[in-house]
Amino acid sequence: MILAIVLFAITYVLMLIFSKYRTLIALGSGLIFLISGMLPFDLNLIMSVGDSGAVIDFNVLLMIAGTMGLVQLFIESKMPALLADLVMSKVPNVQMAAVSLALFAGIISAFVDNVATVLMVAPVALAICKKLDTNPVPFIIGIAVSSNLQGAATLVGDTTAIMLGSYAEMSFLDFFWYKGRPSIFFAVELGAILSALILAWLFRKEKNAIEKSGERTVVTDYVPTILLGASILFLIIASFIPEKPAITNGLICVAMFVVGLVYSCIKKKDIKAVVDPLKAIDFETIGLLFGLFLIIGGLTNMGVIDEVAGLLAKLGGGNPFLLYTVIVWASVIISAFIDNIPYVATMLPVVTTLAVVMEIDPTILYFGLLSGATLGGNCTPIGASANITGIGILRKEGYTVKNSDFFRIGIPFTLAAIVPAYIYFWLVYGNV
Repeated sequence: MILAIVLFAITYVLMLIFSKYRTLIALGSGLIFLISGMLPFDLNLIMSVGDSGAVIDFNVLLMIAGTMGLVQLFIESKMPALLADLVMSKVPNVQMAAVSLALFAGIISAFVDNVATVLMVAPVALAICKKLDTNPVPFIIGIAVSSNLQGAATLVGDTTAIMLGSYAEMSFLDFFWYKGRPSIFFAVELGAILSALILAWLFRKEKNAIEKSGERTVVTDYVPTILLGASILFLIIASFIPEKPAITNGLICVAMFVVGLVYSCIKKKDIKAVVDPLKAIDFETIGLLFGLFLIIGGLTNMGVIDEVAGLLAKLGGGNPFLLYTVIVWASVIISAFIDNIPYVATMLPVVTTLAVVMEIDPTILYFGLLSGATLGGNCTPIGASANITGIGILRKEGYTVKNSDFFRIGIPFTLAAIVPAYIYFWLVYGNV
């Protein structure tokens, strides 16, 4: 176990220091976990497509690949440029454009996976930044962290929310009103309002006025937009289907992309209509996530996550408020560095057991766990898949994201979102 912890620590330090080589570092570390035996080389465990217990989450990888390709068709249709024109016509300056895009991404992310949201909204931000000749790095970071925040707002917004809903037998409406009280949706929205104010403050120097012009980009093809909208609709519908295959969302995104490729090829009658969208898939980002899945799988297999969960339980002692506080803030810290899915999966039964032993309602602990684990990923560039995806998009555009660039936005944004949620949950559910 000690070796696994040391390798994990070294890996993340190297990825933070050598950001350009994150993919190679993650894949190399994952390979070490396999060779050393800390992660058994069991293809059924590691590579099982459609198995929710598999180490490699093919659902996420397929969603990224399919959505990236579909978004490329979306960009080629010039729809993002038109949306950029519409946003620019409604906001007075660059500051408000950045805040508006982050809020827009958040609204979408409450119903669609965070990664897919970033892939959909980022092209609009890039188009705006090109028109204004401004740096898109803070824009994309703002979109990514806002997407992560809103993922906990509804049952369908994020994998961890789906896990909690299934475990606690919560319905879609329970995320709005639960046990006769306003539920987690309102805590997230409270955090969204305060974090939007933080973004406005961070962009306070971006007061350049946006010139209003009557000209608007002409969309050349509406089919990619229809396909993108259809993928969102199908993702929402799929969230209500019980016992569906684990890769359902990924298959939806890939299927929409394939339909777009076929349509584009028939329309243009040119092989480039297929090649260009395929080139748009960021295999470096996919490789990074693949490596991280192996690392987390190794840590889980070695019992590290179980030990961490047990430690958190001991730190809480017999005081409900202290236990709640430990769960929230420890979840924030842990999820800043490791994937929150195995952590939440491990902690849910622990939280339930603690609630039974202390004879308290587990709701406050459930919501504290979900909010802390979801928002903690906003603290670091590698803490959430949406962050990794956003940075990958910027890299493809020729921009390097420094750790300081991300920390400047991610950390204050996280604090602005988690602090009110932390207080809200205790006031509303602390005495259930």
